[in-house]
Amino acid sequence: MNFAKKEYEFLREIGLEYRNPGCYVNGAWKGSGPVVSSLNPADNQTIAEVAEASLQEYEEGMQACNEASKLWMQVPAPKRGEIVRQIGDALRAKLQQLGQLVSLEMGKILPEGIGEVQEIIDMCDFAVGLSRQLNGSIIPSERPNHMMLEMWNPLGVVGVITAFNFPCAVLGWNACLALVCGNSVVWKGAPTTPLITIAMTKLVASILEKNNLPGSIFTSFCGGAEIGEAIARDTRIPLVSFTGSSRVGSMVHRIVSERFGKCLLELSGNNAIIVMDDANIQLATRAVLFAAVGTAGQRCTTCRRLLLHESIYQKFLGQLINAYKQVKIGDPLEKGTLLGPLHTAASRENFEKGIKIIKSQGGNILTGGSVIESEGNFVQPTIVEISSEANVVKEELFGPVLYVMKFKTLEEAIDINNSVPQGLSSSIFTSSPEVIFKWIGPRGSDCGIVNVNIPTNGAEIGGAFGGEKATGGGREAGSDSWKQYMRRSTCTINYGNELPLAQGIMFA
Repeated sequence: MNFAKKEYEFLREIGLEYRNPGCYVNGAWKGSGPVVSSLNPADNQTIAEVAEASLQEYEEGMQACNEASKLWMQVPAPKRGEIVRQIGDALRAKLQQLGQLVSLEMGKILPEGIGEVQEIIDMCDFAVGLSRQLNGSIIPSERPNHMMLEMWNPLGVVGVITAFNFPCAVLGWNACLALVCGNSVVWKGAPTTPLITIAMTKLVASILEKNNLPGSIFTSFCGGAEIGEAIARDTRIPLVSFTGSSRVGSMVHRIVSERFGKCLLELSGNNAIIVMDDANIQLATRAVLFAAVGTAGQRCTTCRRLLLHESIYQKFLGQLINAYKQVKIGDPLEKGTLLGPLHTAASRENFEKGIKIIKSQGGNILTGGSVIESEGNFVQPTIVEISSEANVVKEELFGPVLYVMKFKTLEEAIDINNSVPQGLSSSIFTSSPEVIFKWIGPRGSDCGIVNVNIPTNGAEIGGAFGGEKATGGGREAGSDSWKQYMRRSTCTINYGNELPLAQGIMFA
């Protein structure tokens, strides 16, 4: 069957048809669950259909994935890195098509869609180098003729549950590391971005097949909450990475913890940018615009709170409102668009509800604040003047809504930054070294990402990504995040003929 629109034909280049089986189990494509439509958020029309996974297919897939992990973990780490390198090259070959699909199905503008796929390519490159550096430590022993060392071994199977806003990049953060660390991967993509899940899986599966490896090393499911819950409850999965809301993340954490599994949680953000009186105003304005409007305010690192020093408050606000009024809203695939639609009609309704709550709590709409009448899920980028004490400011409204407030001192600004339950990203604009080092120090920002003179969003893959408090405490991507995908053993080896005991204990 043909796609509804001719411009969707590019999807065939990445293995998609109008009707698609939605789970890859034991090296084969299946799907006996409900048939769902993937919708274009720009017009809410069907792009293609997907048959989701059933719980029976989940069990079949997990059995095969668990068995495959026993083979994969015995492949030398640099050889595993070579497979990930090939995955990166395959992504490079389809960068434009996959980026276009991300933009089409999720709704982010095309440069951001391509950038998301590039992020996985970057993770592949990072993981390839890492595959030769999964090093342990040699530890001096207090006992003669003894050696202590650390060994890092694979966990087995890593479960990855991703969200719609970064439907494939977060997979890359997790899967690239999990694979080079010797784990099989089971992935449940977001229910509303099934085409991205299928296209990514087909690409990975083609590399496994090319290298005569079991397809079940990488198992994926399109499906709803029942598949996610099955992953959370499955004792064969020692580590579950979950990206989503703090509410659902708390439920996942409880379920996984009850079976003594481990969780990597990337949850809600409520990120602030502080602009000091000595800041580069032009630089800060550009940064706030991207941080608050990019991805239609649907990044976990979106700037939701803007704290302005009272001496620059009116000047900065005037420039920012002027910049907002010049933002081009429209089809995310069209050149020049800066603000695409919200992802779903439900997201648009939540925006409307959120604006009503904001007004009821004393918020003053300075620009925007309305839904744009169209077939799609378009809303106006919005700036709200409001007290930092308002309850709505403590919550994450997933859309292009920016709360603005003023402060007098750095200490006051830091207190406001730290006053919300979430602790993902934060940034300050200043030219003062004293302010910078206070900001990044022990009495500064309490977030996992603490920036200076750059936006809250757009993190590089080389650093560990994640946040504190209700953001979940997880760390993914760069730095030493790889250690979470392995188990550490402390090994003491006696190569002598005596049996001295630690702490000088005599037992004879």
